[in-house]
Amino acid sequence: MSNSADSPGRPARRRLRPVRILTLAVFALAGLMFWLSFDTARGTNLRSDDSMLRLSDLIQERSNKNGTQDDRNATLRADVDGLAQRDNDSSKAEDAKLRALEKDAGSKPVAGQGVSVTLTDAPPNATAKIPGVPDPQPNDLVIHQQDLQAVVNTLWQGGAKGIRVMDQRLISTSAVRCVGNTLILQGRVYSPPYKVTAVGDRDALNKALNAAPAIQNYLQYVNAYGLGWKVDQHDTVTLPGYSGTVDLHYAQPVKP
Repeated sequence: MSNSADSPGRPARRRLRPVRILTLAVFALAGLMFWLSFDTARGTNLRSDDSMLRLSDLIQERSNKNGTQDDRNATLRADVDGLAQRDNDSSKAEDAKLRALEKDAGSKPVAGQGVSVTLTDAPPNATAKIPGVPDPQPNDLVIHQQDLQAVVNTLWQGGAKGIRVMDQRLISTSAVRCVGNTLILQGRVYSPPYKVTAVGDRDALNKALNAAPAIQNYLQYVNAYGLGWKVDQHDTVTLPGYSGTVDLHYAQPVKP
């Protein structure tokens, strides 16, 4: 008896080509994804504006809670410092060294003359204010992390003795970070306009702002599209001491 595929009464078996196998796999994967999406949504709109509003409210609530905790922490720290000062038996030299360290760490208030820089988003419908300049893209009309960092770094370079961003004092571990159009600083969330205040020699601070290339680049967008830039001069300004936690967190390898 012949084993040929052409034998009468036994139809030839069709071979599945690799392309067909791949096509079937893609359709199966797509079906699984649709089912998972349906099971997750449970009939709700995954793109619901209400969900975004609830998330925004949650972020603001946590930010306010962190602010309250910072205030409570500052009060407790003041109480601890008062008790330590009452029972202090250290020498005057040791006390002076401690006060200098606290000043450098930013945990004590600092006062003196200074400047404030305020940065503001441009109007959402802004157009080019200079002939020949292209119309702005959405990213051209908002304050970015690099803009805030440029102001902070420039003021440090200008000899600032202390810097406050919004209502928070900066220390060596502070990180100025923006996510979208919001500033996240030490567990708190802020929206523009952003205000940066520095204590130091005003002439030196203003000179640094006028000479910094990053600031000059930002001012080009101010002139072209109407981003906000305002520098205020202060005869006397006081920055509060940093009242948040100073604990450092770092990664550790997992032990086998």
